Amino acid sequence: MHLKACTYTKDHYKLDSAFRVGKVDVASSGTGFLEVFEAGLTRKDLMIEPKDLQGAMRGDLVLAKRLPIRKGRPKAKVVYILKRASGVAIVYTKTIQKQVVALHLKTGLAFPLAASQKSLKQLPEASVLKIDTLTGTILEVLGVFSDPTVDEKICLASHNKTEFFSPEAEAESKAHGTAVDKSLYPERVDITHLPFCTIDPPDAKDFDDAIYFDQENCVLYVAIADVSEYVFPFGSTDKEAKERGFSIYFPHKSIPMLPRSLSENICSLKPNEDRLAFCFKITLDKTSLHVKSEDLFNGIIHSKRRFTYDEVDRFLAGDFSHQIPEDEPILEWLLPLKETIFKVRKKRLYDGFEFRSNDTRMEVDAQQNLVATHIESETPSHSLIEDCMLLANQAAAKRIQKGIFRNHEAPSFERVEELLVDLETIGLHVSFSPDLPKLIGIIQKQAGALGMREDVDKLIIKSQKRALYESESKGHFGLGFETYTHFTSPIRRYSDLLLHRLLKTELSHDEKLRRYLLTDIDTVCERVSELERESDKVAWEYMDRKFARWAATHLRETFKAIITDVNKAVIARLDDTIQGARLFIMDDDVELLERVEVMLVEVDLPSARIYARVTKRLDP
Repeated sequence: MHLKACTYTKDHYKLDSAFRVGKVDVASSGTGFLEVFEAGLTRKDLMIEPKDLQGAMRGDLVLAKRLPIRKGRPKAKVVYILKRASGVAIVYTKTIQKQVVALHLKTGLAFPLAASQKSLKQLPEASVLKIDTLTGTILEVLGVFSDPTVDEKICLASHNKTEFFSPEAEAESKAHGTAVDKSLYPERVDITHLPFCTIDPPDAKDFDDAIYFDQENCVLYVAIADVSEYVFPFGSTDKEAKERGFSIYFPHKSIPMLPRSLSENICSLKPNEDRLAFCFKITLDKTSLHVKSEDLFNGIIHSKRRFTYDEVDRFLAGDFSHQIPEDEPILEWLLPLKETIFKVRKKRLYDGFEFRSNDTRMEVDAQQNLVATHIESETPSHSLIEDCMLLANQAAAKRIQKGIFRNHEAPSFERVEELLVDLETIGLHVSFSPDLPKLIGIIQKQAGALGMREDVDKLIIKSQKRALYESESKGHFGLGFETYTHFTSPIRRYSDLLLHRLLKTELSHDEKLRRYLLTDIDTVCERVSELERESDKVAWEYMDRKFARWAATHLRETFKAIITDVNKAVIARLDDTIQGARLFIMDDDVELLERVEVMLVEVDLPSARIYARVTKRLDP
C-alpha cells in the first residue's frame, strides 16, 4: 500500500479521503475511467487522462488520487497499479527522436520495455510485440504491421488465445481413433437405420447436430455430437477446452475449442459414418403442436447426407434440379418437417421476438487481405434448423434444476426510454408501455411500414441486456422462454459439454457425480460468459483490422454509409461494395440512421480505426 495514501488503525489500513481503489476501464480514445470500489456507496466513475494512467490498462486494479478540480467531471491520477488484469500486452515499436519506444496497440500510450536500445533497433520498424506487463520483457515478436497476416496473431494474443493444443491434449484426443464400432456400445439406442442429415454452412468442418423427422408419429429427433464420451472431466483435453470456452471463427480458418482429431473427426457427425450421439426424441401433438414428450437417450446414428443451407433452401423452394438419389428418403421427411416447424415457429413468436439482422461475412485472400464482403441473411433453412435446436435446448433446460442456463433478462425501463428517444429522431413515435413484448412489436410494425425494420431491430437489440450463462434459470426474454439452455453445440461451446455431463448424471442417477460437477458452478458460469465475450471480441477485432487495412488503400475515396450511433461518438457503417466497416465520422450534424456519402480521410492501423467525413447526404 502507498504509505502516503492511508493510515493504519488497529488491524487495518484506512485510505485517506483523496485516494480511491478501483478497476480501470480505457476507452478507444485512450481516456481512462475508474470504477471505484467502496462498500455501501455508489460513486461516479472518475475520469483519468491518458497521461495520468501511468501505464494502467483496461481491467487493472489500481490506487488513484483524486485531482483538484472546480468544474467538470471529477478526475484522478493513477498512483499505483495493485494488480494487472492481464499478464500480457500487445505493443508496437516506433522511433521517436532516434529512440525506439513501445506504444500500446489500443491506447497509443508508451510502455517500458526490459530491452536495450541496441537490441530494439535491430527490429524492423513497427514491429508488433507481445510483452509481460509486469516486467516489460518481450515474450514474442508477432510480426510487423506491414504484413497483413500479423492481424490474426494480434487478435489471438490480445486475448491470450492460442491456436495450437498441448502435446498431451493432442495425444489424448487422437487415442480415440477415427471410427465408431457400434458393437462396443450395446447399451446405446441404435438408430443408424434412420435417415438423419446435417445442414450447415458450406465451409463447415465440425458437425454438431443432425435431425430426422418421423412424420407419421410427429416425432422430431435431434442428435447432438456426444463430445462428453471422449472428453473426460479434468483431463488434458478438458482443461484446454475449459480455458478456451468457445471455438473462434475467422474468415479463412477456425480456432477450435477441441483438437481437430475430435472436432472434425470422431465427434463430428460426418455423413456415411457411425457416430455416438446424445439425442432428444421430441413428440409433438399433431393438432396443437404442443410438446407431448421429450425423451433423452444415448444413441448411435449414421448421417445419410451432409447438406448446405443453400441446397436445402432450393429444396424448400421447390427446386429439385440438383437432387441425387440419396436425397429421396430425406426429402420424404424434410419437406413435411418444414410445414410443422414453421407452425411451431409462428407459435413461438407470440411470446418471443423475430429480429431481422444481416451478418457480414468477410472474404480474404491467401495473404489475408480483404477482397469482398457478403451479407448473410436468415433463410428458411436457417429458420428450420434454429427452431429444431430451440426445441432441444428447451427440453434440456427442463431437465435440470441447477446447472448451466442461458438467461436473458428484460431490458431496463431506462434503456427502453433511451431507445424511444432515439426512435423519435428517425420519425418513429411510440409511447412507452411496461408491456415490453407488446411495445417491441409495435416498434417493429412501424419500422416495417417505413422500410427500416432491419436497422431498427439493431437498435432494439443494442438496448437489451446481454445473455449470460448462470447456474439458475431466470428465463430468456428475447426468445420468450421460461427456461432455456445451450445443448446443441458441445464441439464449439464448453457450456454445452458441461450440460451434457450433468444430464448424463440424471440419466444414470449418479447423484455423487452430479454434486461434484456442480462444485463452484457459479464461478464456472461466470467464466464461460467472460470467455464468450472474449471469443466474440477476437473475431470482431480481426474484421476491424481487415477493414482498416482495406481503408488505408482507399483514402480520399467516397463510399455510401449509414449513421448507426450519434451519442458518445458519431459512428457509421459502410454500406457500399464493401459492407460492415465501422467508421468514426468527423462531423456531428448528422442524424441517426441517415444515409450519407463519406470520404475516408485517415486510418490508424494500430487501433484499427477508420476516420471519415460526410461529403453528401443521400435520399432515404
